Amino acid sequence: MTKKYNVISPDGFPITCEPFASKKAALEYIPLWCQQYERQGYYSTSDLERIPLEELPYCLSVVPCG
Repeated sequence: MTKKYNVISPDGFPITCEPFASKKAALEYIPLWCQQYERQGYYSTSDLERIPLEELPYCLSVVPCG
């Protein structure tokens, strides 16, 4: 059985609905996900913390599912 992976946001939930087929695929998706915040220039957490875009990839966690 192939292990799948989720990328967890700074708020503690997966950034996609479906897990990734590999850790490599999860890591490759992180920069794409971060791009959606370029216009505002930061990621805002549910606690209203502003994470600068250059720090955002380091605030995400790649974890195995199940």
